[in-house]
Amino acid sequence: METAFYDSSFFTYVLLPALIFFSRVMDVTIGTIRIVMVSKGHKIWAPILGFFEVLIWLVAITKIIQNLDNWICYIAYGLGFAAGNYVGLIIEEKMALGIVKLQIITRKEASKLIENLKAAGYGITHHNAKGSSENVSIIYSIIKRSEIKKVEDIVKTTNPKAFYSIEDIKFVSEGVFPLGKTRVVPWRKGK
Repeated sequence: METAFYDSSFFTYVLLPALIFFSRVMDVTIGTIRIVMVSKGHKIWAPILGFFEVLIWLVAITKIIQNLDNWICYIAYGLGFAAGNYVGLIIEEKMALGIVKLQIITRKEASKLIENLKAAGYGITHHNAKGSSENVSIIYSIIKRSEIKKVEDIVKTTNPKAFYSIEDIKFVSEGVFPLGKTRVVPWRKGK
């Protein structure tokens, strides 16, 4: 009786492809987050996630190999891979791990923007520079990735035509961060 269920059309063409699809969504999502952990230097989480990623992948690929004549499983495998990338990127974006370097280039006077960033608790470095056709001010700040939206709002409110870019950073040795949100230089305890 149990064998009849596994041989049924429902299992072969609906349930098995669905299981393969969800397995791929899970393993690719975990893989995407694992890659972020590797890039951020999380030496404990990356291998743990890698273990589960490969374990789930082995189960999915085993079912594909056992059902080579079922083309619906191939479609489910590919769709699961695509959906897993999407879900992984959404989760990674929500996690907002790490720190970034913000570079702001303003054409108009930057003192108000500098004042607003400092008032919000952000450390900044700035200097005047020569752009292609005019003088500009360049402002740098290292911020938590989760703070990007708040800083963008300050920039857009104070100087809506400012040009800015954001780069991922793996490590900083010291910094000025908004109080209550980030531990400032945790490795310097006792100094």
